[in-house]
Amino acid sequence: MKALVLAEKPSVAKEIARVLGCHNKQKSYHEGPNYVVTWALGHLVTLAEPEDYDDKYKTWKLEDLPIIPDKMKLKVIKETSHQFRAIEQLSKRADLSELVIATDAGREGELVARWIMELIRWKKPFKRLWISSQTDQAIREGFAKLKPGAEYNRLFQSAVCRSEADWLIGLNITRALTSKYDAQLAAGRVQTPTLATMIAREEEIRRFQPVEYWTLTADFGGFQGQWRGANQEARIFDKAKAEAIRAKVSGKQGRIVRVRKTEKTIPQPLAYDLTELQRDASNRYGFSAKQTSSLLQRLYEQHKLVTYPRTDSRYLTSDMAPTLKGRLERIAVGPYAQLAGALLRKPLAIGKRIVDDSKVSDHHAIIPTDQYVNMSALSNEERKLYDLIVRRFIALFYAPCRFDQTSVVVDVAGESFHASGSIMKEAGWKEVYGTIDLSDPDDNEDGANGETADRLQEQALPPVREGETVAMRECRERSQFTKPPGRYTEAALLTAMERGNLGTPATRADIIEKLLGTDTIERSGSTLRPTGKGTQLIELAASELRSPELTAQWELELERIAKGQGSMEKFLSGIRGMTQTMVQAVKASDAVYKPHNLTHSRCPQCSQLLQEIKGKRGLMLVCSNRECDYRRAGEPQLINKRCPTCSKKMEIHTGKAGKYAQCRRCNVIEMLEGDKASSGGGRKAARNNRELINQYSDKESLGSSLADALKAAMEKNNS
Repeated sequence: MKALVLAEKPSVAKEIARVLGCHNKQKSYHEGPNYVVTWALGHLVTLAEPEDYDDKYKTWKLEDLPIIPDKMKLKVIKETSHQFRAIEQLSKRADLSELVIATDAGREGELVARWIMELIRWKKPFKRLWISSQTDQAIREGFAKLKPGAEYNRLFQSAVCRSEADWLIGLNITRALTSKYDAQLAAGRVQTPTLATMIAREEEIRRFQPVEYWTLTADFGGFQGQWRGANQEARIFDKAKAEAIRAKVSGKQGRIVRVRKTEKTIPQPLAYDLTELQRDASNRYGFSAKQTSSLLQRLYEQHKLVTYPRTDSRYLTSDMAPTLKGRLERIAVGPYAQLAGALLRKPLAIGKRIVDDSKVSDHHAIIPTDQYVNMSALSNEERKLYDLIVRRFIALFYAPCRFDQTSVVVDVAGESFHASGSIMKEAGWKEVYGTIDLSDPDDNEDGANGETADRLQEQALPPVREGETVAMRECRERSQFTKPPGRYTEAALLTAMERGNLGTPATRADIIEKLLGTDTIERSGSTLRPTGKGTQLIELAASELRSPELTAQWELELERIAKGQGSMEKFLSGIRGMTQTMVQAVKASDAVYKPHNLTHSRCPQCSQLLQEIKGKRGLMLVCSNRECDYRRAGEPQLINKRCPTCSKKMEIHTGKAGKYAQCRRCNVIEMLEGDKASSGGGRKAARNNRELINQYSDKESLGSSLADALKAAMEKNNS
């Protein structure tokens, strides 16, 4: 008898089949002496749509809401139904005695497999492959230690709760808002409170009123000191007070009243979980959270260089300790050879900051595997992300960073001036990064700091002692204004979502992309900001859905269900009741929605105003009437490039040959990419040039010189 192995993707199935000796390749599976390995294509089965329950739901009507089926149905996804049918046929084979779930070892992976099993009516025994890397050794060890499938029933229940909750709330509220306000307004269990978090920050910025303040800096020759009041505040909000202090201390002698030298230690940063890696990649390389997730998945599946990506733990388990030296040996190549080699010459220091079973749930932190590293096989972006993971892993085993910090307080006429300086004693793990930055990498900012008391600037301090007299050379007064809290960067938003328990490491990137895709937020340089649509959407959504605290409670309850501590029935009952309440709130609301992107142009089909939306190919003008399907390309973007004929600004377009600039008035074209930076490109440009010559050569008022010039330019271009 054989076992049917169900992987999540064809690429993973191919690798599992190779390791298991399944060399008989068929269209939809691999077969060997003991196993038949097949695959899903992501989700093959999903929750049924409203119209699958009743045809009337094909039309969105407010009076039909809420849609709350007594029992949620499943259906096969049409686009991938061929693979589902193949799995269904395999399941009927008499020589298959059990099934091995080999989908991703997480909540969504469990859902992928269980829903397929439900629709193919699998009644035979099943087991679970639970591994954290895709190396050959990990696959062999995993199949040698398969776990009973029933051990993951609670994880499956948690996944069902998450899926049904998103369907009930997201679908009903989206339909309610869209139907009532005749606009495409999407809401969701996690995306709406995330948007609310950003709106709250935007409101803080809008209400903020800058206040002028002053700081005083004294020059003592060998070092500089900053004035601080009795409460250690460096800012003075009264100009007269600042000037009075400056006049009071100017030209006076100072006396050093305190010299304090303390040893500071910065411990090694913790290993990466997904959110921390996304945050770091965003800060260092400008990667979006989604981009980091995609790159990481390739490093995990395709290159097999890192462990399971979608983890929320930053620790390793005790059973991994014996493997850590082998992993270091594997990565001791290229730029990491010297760094890892220094560790391999002595026993590894493995403490609770690295290994802690109590802080690992489903998966440990992201670290390198023991796979051979071929750096040339990685793309530039993959190398950057892999470099972050490898250096963080190496840094785990280095000593803490230790430095002496000296703080000095100088009394001048009863006023205190403070100075600070540091001397590195042992760089420790900082050597791995080649930096002496003394900030703590695990002290993540959330972008909400605003203006606080100025930090003391580190400087080289001369030898000083208490009681010593120092001369003040100058006291400088500086005027500044308080600053509002900063807008969220993607890294800062990830931090806020993590702290607020909004979503999971595996879903946060998708939530941000959904908000961007629905035009409720937009990127502005390195920051994210709500759009006019997003601001109105928060006002229209039910107050319960806007609450980050409520969504955080739901996420914690999903975790409790996965651990066997919560009730699936109670959770879904609460979600159904909440859906009823939220839909009724939308129905009863007297709020008004005004599209923020309406233009003054009217639809030629129904005369409604056109909306300007951002599409994949640039701006589009779409009819604001949802029943009308009229759309056309929006106004092209103007660039600073000038037309060589009429000197007007040219428009930027994208064609098969790449980006090009075109003059709307003269129709002159110039390529912006490649080597064809001329007045035309290919046959189309040559035809445009001929048309221009014919057009202008007949106009006596222009004379023959322009036509001659155009003809010469065309001949030169075609030569």
